[in-house]
Amino acid sequence: MREQGSQLRGPLAHHDGSALYVSNPQPNLGESVELSLRACRNLHVDEVYLRVVVDGEPHYTQARLRSQDPQEQWWTATVEIVNHITSYRFRLDTAAGSLWLNAGGLHRHDIPDAQDFRLTTYQLPTWTNSAVIYQIFPDRFARSPRQRNETYPDWALPAQWSDPVAANTPEGVRQIYGGSLYGIEEHLDYIQQLGANTIYLTPFFPARSNHRYDASTFAHVDPLLGGDQALRSLTNAAHLRSMHVLGDLTLNHSGVTHEWFAKGQADPDSPEAGFYYFDRQAGTYATFDGVESLPKFDHRSAELRRRLYDGPQSVVARYIRDFGLDGWRIDVAQSAGKYRGVDLSDLVAERTHATMSATRSNLLLLAEHQFDASPTLQGPGWQGAMAYAAFTKPVWAWLGACLRENAWGAPGPAERFGGNDMADIMQEYASLVPWQSFAASMTLLDSHDTARFRSVAGPYQSLGVALLMTLPGIPSVFSGDEVGIGGSGLEEGRQPFPWNENSWDRPLYQLYRSLIALRHEHPCLSQGGLRWLNCGQEFVTFERADAHETLLVQVNRGEHSPVISTVNAANLLGGPDLTAGQTMPTQAPSFHIWRINKQE
Repeated sequence: MREQGSQLRGPLAHHDGSALYVSNPQPNLGESVELSLRACRNLHVDEVYLRVVVDGEPHYTQARLRSQDPQEQWWTATVEIVNHITSYRFRLDTAAGSLWLNAGGLHRHDIPDAQDFRLTTYQLPTWTNSAVIYQIFPDRFARSPRQRNETYPDWALPAQWSDPVAANTPEGVRQIYGGSLYGIEEHLDYIQQLGANTIYLTPFFPARSNHRYDASTFAHVDPLLGGDQALRSLTNAAHLRSMHVLGDLTLNHSGVTHEWFAKGQADPDSPEAGFYYFDRQAGTYATFDGVESLPKFDHRSAELRRRLYDGPQSVVARYIRDFGLDGWRIDVAQSAGKYRGVDLSDLVAERTHATMSATRSNLLLLAEHQFDASPTLQGPGWQGAMAYAAFTKPVWAWLGACLRENAWGAPGPAERFGGNDMADIMQEYASLVPWQSFAASMTLLDSHDTARFRSVAGPYQSLGVALLMTLPGIPSVFSGDEVGIGGSGLEEGRQPFPWNENSWDRPLYQLYRSLIALRHEHPCLSQGGLRWLNCGQEFVTFERADAHETLLVQVNRGEHSPVISTVNAANLLGGPDLTAGQTMPTQAPSFHIWRINKQE
């Protein structure tokens, strides 16, 4: 229940899973946790009850009034963690009747459990609290004198670094520009100076394309990228800088030239014959999304699971143990394990996570999921998802000034709506998952699978960067975004990195650096709670807060009616400070980040 008016104001009641409201956001079984509710005095709350589901049954605990001032009250109740997932909501008794608060907001009637707050015992790696991801398409980032490819496989078309990408042609996936893992290592200074501390590599396995999602083997790293030694060298060098490296693995399919597929197709009696969905009579096989070069894995095969992700000899374990990866991003995780009447998707996620946990601690498992990922983020499987639906799509719909057609296969023109709609959609998706999964999901403006955000947003690009670096989640930057690479299609966006600094958009580069630095300097931007405040068609305002400070963020897409500030706050970006009783900035496009004075 978000209200909008002439004065700066927030929701009438609020709770989220951050440390400001949850005494221990990552508890273990048997521990007690204090849960706090923030309520506006205008609600006239007399009593608060915490409704907690324990072993499938609802239990009520009366909350105590912890503190109050003329504007708000803080209520607190204690819950013992006895289940791996603790589902809860609050009941607020007021003079006007009872209200229910769940992650979807405030309600005047009892509601279903789907949007209840959730607290899980499934632990996240500690380093994700301050992670900023830099996504690299290895062939397009940097060449190295340590990697000179004298011969190429028959599918490859060698290209000069300055050659244009052959987008939307058969040659588009065959061009090889010669970037390597050694090249990435030799530019770790650049990545670190930008402020990123986690590298996400798109696939590094041999394949018959430059994107390498059609792996021909998982046994070794592609020699075109430097081979096994190059990956070990990169992860070692990154770890010396306290950086982390994520790999990219296809658990849904392999390439049609994969050694397992070749053997399974040739020999019906081989173990590999059970790795795929072969129809021997018809001479066909199941594929990913109808692409014949991407045969789909059949996860009913225990031997496939053992080789790919289940146990110490699996691909998942080996590249963590022997190559030093700090986690995996799983390609099209939304489809892995699913085919017709077979649905082993939960098994795939849980066994992958279990294998990683048994191999080494403090690892991250992210799922590519382009739609509603919430059903897959409830338990011991994927720890977070690529937040396409929960972040990217609503940002595009608000700031996509140059977007004409819809994305992700949807028909019709590009979706368009206001900042208030964007905020509602983001809250709706966040309400369906535990806060830990929400905070550990990868937020992104674009990726190697989309158009570049520069070509989507046009004059609003900086506003998207501001949202990326100030909202919850792990922000991800696709290499080259920060210096102005554009491209209206995914292949157009996969351009070689322009190492000639004269071609860079220097103000944009400095914007990325300053906002990433600000995120590192103010932990409430990465770990704090989120309250949406005044939002309209042309602007959004929200609060990020922890126990130490409260930041106020305003993003203006267009001119709008003024909002009166109720706080005094210092501008962190050199713009105007806020004074209670005066109007907040309305010029557009613009964004502002203020620190609210402690006495407020």
